[in-house]
Amino acid sequence: MQSRAEKHDLMAKVALITGVTGQDGSYLAELLLKKGYEVHGIVRRSSTFTTGRIDHLHQGFGANESPLNLHYGDLGDATGLRRIIEQTLPDEVYNLAAQSHVRISFDQPEYTADVVGVGALRLLEAIRDHIQRSGRTVRYYQAGSSEMFGEVAEIPQRETTSFHPRSPYACAKCYAHWQTVNHREAYGLFASNGILFNHESPRRGENFVTRKITRSATRIKLGLQDKLTLGNLDAKRDWGFAGDYVEAMWQMLQQDQPDDFVVATGETHSVREFLDLVFNKLELDPERYVDFDPRFMRPAEVDILIGDYSKAKRLLGWEPRVKFKELAEMMVASDLELAEREKRSLG
Repeated sequence: MQSRAEKHDLMAKVALITGVTGQDGSYLAELLLKKGYEVHGIVRRSSTFTTGRIDHLHQGFGANESPLNLHYGDLGDATGLRRIIEQTLPDEVYNLAAQSHVRISFDQPEYTADVVGVGALRLLEAIRDHIQRSGRTVRYYQAGSSEMFGEVAEIPQRETTSFHPRSPYACAKCYAHWQTVNHREAYGLFASNGILFNHESPRRGENFVTRKITRSATRIKLGLQDKLTLGNLDAKRDWGFAGDYVEAMWQMLQQDQPDDFVVATGETHSVREFLDLVFNKLELDPERYVDFDPRFMRPAEVDILIGDYSKAKRLLGWEPRVKFKELAEMMVASDLELAEREKRSLG
């Protein structure tokens, strides 16, 4: 009689995604399902449903007939992570889970460090133990962030640029990055870091500045909101489309050797540029509707980030397809439709 692991080897590749309910998790799950993977996602238990971005992909939790299978778990629970890995027998693990809001990390530094930093270590150790026990091969992707570069002297930033993190979130991401490198070097784990620069989409959380701008501007356009309050408008970021970036994640785990890659567009734009682009698209005057509030300023700011993705282009064959203006217009169109539905519901 075949064992469960032997039966598994005859089936399609299996992927496990932490943070599957987030922006990146939802796009990655779609990508992997299209490629024929059996996809499992880890979801934190909450008193409210948080699966809105993936409701079209699943039905319920645990093993079922849905394309996407969900399991309750948390990066703070090492035992639970081990149990899920033993149940799902993944070929690839994508760690996308995080407390990912930089400004909020200053208010919750200990929680951020535990989930983002030590959480990655718990997952790496669970994978290492599983590999040692089963003899199976498991490939690991760690979601890094351009925020790790922080206050940089080198522009643009590449894989060899030194880190100078400027937030608890960035510090925790640096820890997760180096633990991934350490497990690769110390234990031979196929573990790759993706140093992803800012990536947005219509699925971006509404407390992130790009989505906050498009959501508020479209509501202002339809008379559902009076003002938009923002912090630093001069910060410059390298903004791309999340749907493009998850393809780079997958490509990293298809290589012969694990490695670290910057994923970016090679362009930088200020928050003010994004704001102006959105408001002009909607024929609104930002001077009339936008207020400044110092509460949204970070205690330590990162002034400019711009990535050099030449290594990803050379080794992965990856390039961004969606440009800055197209990204903004995509988000405006989606949020305008959302605002129209909201207005209709109000009668």
